[in-house]
Amino acid sequence: MTGTQPLPAVEIEPPGAARASVIWLHGLGADGHDFEPIVPHLDLPPACNVRFIFPHAPRRPVTINNGMVMPAWYDISGSEFNRGEDAQGIRESSDTVRRFIARETERGIDPSRIVLAGFSQGGAIALHTGLRFGQPLAGIMALSTYLPLQDTLERERSAANQDTPILMIHGRQDNVVPPPLAHLSRQYLESLGYSLQWREFDMGHSVSNEEIVVISRWLARRLCGGG
Repeated sequence: MTGTQPLPAVEIEPPGAARASVIWLHGLGADGHDFEPIVPHLDLPPACNVRFIFPHAPRRPVTINNGMVMPAWYDISGSEFNRGEDAQGIRESSDTVRRFIARETERGIDPSRIVLAGFSQGGAIALHTGLRFGQPLAGIMALSTYLPLQDTLERERSAANQDTPILMIHGRQDNVVPPPLAHLSRQYLESLGYSLQWREFDMGHSVSNEEIVVISRWLARRLCGGG
């Protein structure tokens, strides 16, 4: 683990020495370049010096897509994402994210200055990993997603991130991750006492300009002490 890149990734360095990091995971079939163009639109103050890391998921067969091999954080067997879950794939990807966190720590970024973020499958891995991570994180951002392996969370969660701010955003017209599934995930997290901010927008399985504004302000509060 030490001194090695866990997976290939796109990295965007800040103008000065990095003081914080965002590890941002893409969705099924995409790659690390997917959210790279969003960074300039976040318009974070340069003095925040945030490094953005966009890992590329490994390629694997995806059952719901007729076994087609594509970038995926885990397999999906059917349209009901919370049934027949690929626990092994989810945990393997979670371990990968932990290696990215360890690498940032080696580069001088404390976990309390790291945000885990993700869209769709990537957001599911961000939630799964962040809630179980043994040191406090700066925040968890889960976009157009749901909570995987929900039945294991209560016994596996870490007290270190009980109070970590969580941002969940979902589209009312999302036809990939159904809004009712996202609502169930939100309600379960709230029942466990997590500090969760929920936003919905009139959009599908995508990212809107309004959403980018919310993300920008949330990241500024988490990593820049402003917004």
